[in-house]
Amino acid sequence: MILKNSLKALACVAVIGAVTGVAHAQTTLRASHQFPGGKGDIRDEMVQLIAREVAAADVDLEIQVFPGASLYKPNDQWNAVTRGILDMTSFPLDYASGRHPEFSATLMPGLVGSFDRAERLNDSEFMTDIKAIVEEAGAIVIADAWLSGAFASKQNCITTPETVDGQVIRAAGPAFEEMLAAAGASITSMPSSEIYTGMQTGVLDATNTSSASFVSYRLFEQVKCLTAPGENSLWFMYEPVLMSKTVFEGLTQEQQDAIMAAAEKAEAYFNEEVRKGDQAMVDTFTEAGVEVVEMSKEDYDAWLEVAQESAYKTFAENVENGQELIDKALAVE
Repeated sequence: MILKNSLKALACVAVIGAVTGVAHAQTTLRASHQFPGGKGDIRDEMVQLIAREVAAADVDLEIQVFPGASLYKPNDQWNAVTRGILDMTSFPLDYASGRHPEFSATLMPGLVGSFDRAERLNDSEFMTDIKAIVEEAGAIVIADAWLSGAFASKQNCITTPETVDGQVIRAAGPAFEEMLAAAGASITSMPSSEIYTGMQTGVLDATNTSSASFVSYRLFEQVKCLTAPGENSLWFMYEPVLMSKTVFEGLTQEQQDAIMAAAEKAEAYFNEEVRKGDQAMVDTFTEAGVEVVEMSKEDYDAWLEVAQESAYKTFAENVENGQELIDKALAVE
């Protein structure tokens, strides 16, 4: 049966043969993300795994993966997937906080703390609220993904809040930007795919981003010192795999089941592999001659105090139900 869906402008349908006289059609979906393809980036591999599993399910469905922002620019993916003109994306949710300020809670300094707690958050009231906003906007989460992150600078090691004073730094979202600005840094906003060029051209002195991005974007070629997550992980970001709700609902039940089964495998793969990412980052940067340090508990607490007086306070005051959302996250043990 040929899938008819007038809202899915990017899906293409190709007749691939006939069995016992009945023509079968294959629906092709397009998946887009900003991360490097074919270089071991865990987010790309997560989407590629979904594509492979769906193909193996033999439900007349193919997923073409377009990595490296080759189909959509990083910040354009949210609008495309929620409107139904992009089928699937691996997307840092806080990138859409300009439209949905609640999403800043998915990159709030010190709110997650560990991979174990991140997995518990996935099944919490906090994430139920976040996913409800995603669905209302026109997308659905098919696989959860939290990444830890680090700080790095071309000038010095970033440990205490005082160590960012006077530096031009990139942060991934409004909450971290506000915290860093409160500590005396100047902020330049850009997606992670542009950090290397920003440092190379002197636009940036420092950055924070996920451990996976630090490696896949080869930032070890630009920085002097890396502050690894260690036991005091200030930076965690939610980067789920999303599907257009319209597109998903237009598929057959068999195709929907194949996608969700594939997404479950991809999430399990991610949860196992992502824990290796911090050490892989440390090893890569050490081998490249970059100094690697960690924040002490005292450093972490000092940052958290700055965050609570800036990012947390602003979020609670300016975002509808902001304090309630933070409280729900903090309630997860």
